[in-house]
Amino acid sequence: MNSKEWKKWLFWFSFAVASIIVYKTIDSVSQVFTVIGGFFKMLMPFLMAILTAYILYIPCKSTENVLKKAKLKFIRKHARGISVLLIYLTVILIIFIIINFIWPNLSSSVTDLANNIPSYYNSAIEYFSNLDEDSILYKLNIEEYVSKLKDIKIEKEIVKWINFDNISSYIKGIVGATNIIFDAFVTIVVSVYMLLERNDIKSFLQNLSKAMFDKKTNDAIAGYYKKTNSIFFSFITSQLLDAFIVGIITSIAMSLMKVKYAVLLGFIIGLFNIIPYFGAIVAVIIAVIITIFTGGFTQAMWVAIVTIILQQIDANIINPRILGNSLNLSPILVIFAVTFGGTYFGVLGMFLGVPIIAFLKVILNDFINYQQNKKNLAKKA
Repeated sequence: MNSKEWKKWLFWFSFAVASIIVYKTIDSVSQVFTVIGGFFKMLMPFLMAILTAYILYIPCKSTENVLKKAKLKFIRKHARGISVLLIYLTVILIIFIIINFIWPNLSSSVTDLANNIPSYYNSAIEYFSNLDEDSILYKLNIEEYVSKLKDIKIEKEIVKWINFDNISSYIKGIVGATNIIFDAFVTIVVSVYMLLERNDIKSFLQNLSKAMFDKKTNDAIAGYYKKTNSIFFSFITSQLLDAFIVGIITSIAMSLMKVKYAVLLGFIIGLFNIIPYFGAIVAVIIAVIITIFTGGFTQAMWVAIVTIILQQIDANIINPRILGNSLNLSPILVIFAVTFGGTYFGVLGMFLGVPIIAFLKVILNDFINYQQNKKNLAKKA
């Protein structure tokens, strides 16, 4: 067999093997996605550790700079370790305050709301039954939809849940809870090590970039790193702080209005406020619906007015002050980012979709400017 025939047979053999691999991959695509999903599930605590270390980086760095100016040599020498310890103790203290002072109020509100659902339901049925025929709500046949809830036998549903067939699912739930605790432990430990060794990690990544790319590409990567860091850190920290402030202000405002479950509703509004655009709308709708049953339409209307006013104050005064430099994103891009992120990556995708879109916009603008400058230089030449 001469060299030409050998190459020919080698080509067809390689083509056949490649075809079989492609076919088997397509044929078992569900298994491939299962493996990929398992891999990302395994990586999740490490990704959460990166996010945690990223959020706590600036507080740790600021605290470390203060400690380096201390008079005691021991504090100056161990400034980094002490700063990380102090920041985590602060986080633990905040969690302790939430669990001991805020959570009991939220828990009792949720329990009370759940216990009073039957009475709220009966009140709603009575209200819709007494509607005038000219009423818009009467024409929408809302009473018919609400009445259908009577067909649901809660007791029977509970009995269905408690049976031998579901014991395996309960065990899986317990195992899942154990995995969550383990993942949380891994997240904390890895994030602590990342904060302690952040200079080594940063130096390694810089050296790796220099080894893989030329100077021009490496400088471009460094530039995008700074822009990405600015966008992500500004957005994440500002949204979390803004959500906390909005939740507190809303809870106080509703408490002054004598709204039932004021703290719970304020917490919901603050939590949903993390998600741009949609979060605020959904939170206000939830607050209004709950207030309709607990305080009537008049109080619900005032809740809607007050929360909308607070949302406007937040959007135009509080959030810009916290965020500083705006992301300069069109509302259309924000809505697309939230929708796309929520569809494919859940709540985390809705939260991170906006800064990711902002970063992609920076890259696209740089590419457009590069192409325009290239064409201008070509015309001059």
